[in-house]
Amino acid sequence: DAHIATCAYAREALQKASAIAESKGFQIIHGIVDSLWLKKENASDEEYHDLCHEIETELDLPISFEGTYKWIVFLNSRTNSRIPVLNRYYGVFQDGKIKTRGIDLRRHDTAGIVRDCQNEILAILSRASNSTEFCELISSTLEITRKYIRLIRTGQVPAEKLVLEKRLSRSPEEYLNFSHQAIAAQQLQREGGYVHAGQNIRYIITADRAAIRSNRALSSELFEAPIGYDTEAYVKLLMTSFVDLFLPLGYNTSQVKEALQV
Repeated sequence: DAHIATCAYAREALQKASAIAESKGFQIIHGIVDSLWLKKENASDEEYHDLCHEIETELDLPISFEGTYKWIVFLNSRTNSRIPVLNRYYGVFQDGKIKTRGIDLRRHDTAGIVRDCQNEILAILSRASNSTEFCELISSTLEITRKYIRLIRTGQVPAEKLVLEKRLSRSPEEYLNFSHQAIAAQQLQREGGYVHAGQNIRYIITADRAAIRSNRALSSELFEAPIGYDTEAYVKLLMTSFVDLFLPLGYNTSQVKEALQV
């Protein structure tokens, strides 16, 4: 009940704040719980500060002006690409500071090699001053992705950059399917480790997928240099990460495969 009431008050506050902003000539781009993204042609920072003051006065609610974006991209749902989501976006402020929410580099379960690639892509995109320049830089981000694909396929990625992390929803022996985290958890348990539901399991996807099931993944604690990693599994993760960033601009998996020539 407390959660429902809080959400109801939040929606009411957001609606009132939006109405005030629109009455001042601002266009509502996006809004979520505690934030509003607004647009107004040639608006000065002073106008935004004045708007914050008026909203604060009318609603008796503290509000601050975070900054003006050069550009921002709101991302699609992972489960339905036709639906935008509220809390996944990336953008760059006028001072060059990058702001990200909900993308792979912010997730604890992302492999280091994917995080490194995405960081480098955003560093390139941060040079853009507007949407036109942003689109012109996409070819450079494709080249960055090609570089990381080459590193993966030539075996040049260190083990620590391959580690994935997932939380166990149940005890290892209760898993009926052979997900990577379940396999790694069962391996740790066989080695005498204490493994329980709610624990984060770190693992690497291994190369010999044609072998027995338990060889599809290996706990990072048990991974040793002679054991090969599954290059194509990590290439797929890298490509999925790229598509996730650019899907709102019309880039789907098949188009990215063709562009990357993989």
